Amino acid sequence: MSEFIKKPLNKVVRGSKRAQYDKELIYSILDSHFICHVPYLFEGTAIVIPTAYGRKEDSILIHGSLKNRMMLSLLEQETVSLNVTHLDGIVLARSIFHHSVNYRSVNVFGKARVISDDWEKMEALKIITDSVIANRWEEARIPNQKELDSTLVMAIDIEDASAKVREVEAADEVADQGLDIWAGVLELNVQPGRLVTNSDCKEGIPEPQSALNFKFSNNSVKQP
Repeated sequence: MSEFIKKPLNKVVRGSKRAQYDKELIYSILDSHFICHVPYLFEGTAIVIPTAYGRKEDSILIHGSLKNRMMLSLLEQETVSLNVTHLDGIVLARSIFHHSVNYRSVNVFGKARVISDDWEKMEALKIITDSVIANRWEEARIPNQKELDSTLVMAIDIEDASAKVREVEAADEVADQGLDIWAGVLELNVQPGRLVTNSDCKEGIPEPQSALNFKFSNNSVKQP
């Protein structure tokens, strides 16, 4: 894969040494998560909303109701942005000043468009579902026509993007390295919890393989 061209919009200015523009890296970060944060304007106020997403090739797919305020606003914007961030560790330095976090973060910029074809909408919903929990689409009832008609599905074409990654230990001042204070990284991992059966679920139904096999860091069905 190639790299995204650095432009004023996607160029990482603060902490530029951690910037990455490689498409393969950026897409791998996007594919190993399923929640993005999307800013939009409402009556002159910036609002940020978390929403589930999936990726198909060079587009981010999201969905909501036909009257979803965020999505309707995005369609009016010339350029849409979104952020995806993995928190990988808490960096504990000897000095409070040098405490930090390890992370992988991507900013995406592009134009939003409505997906109106029923087949493409259904495909997008499958991609989003399997991004949240792989192979769940095959286990559950898929949307009927009424549900499909009441759902607004949108693609945000990835025109520009950049990643910012920190994956190093604490960087203390030389004068502090001799202090009797522990320094290092508390690594963080998202692990699945217990499966809690719905109160109205029929007895004897086995737990779904999608949930039994869930692993956050490698969960989604990978896209090209």
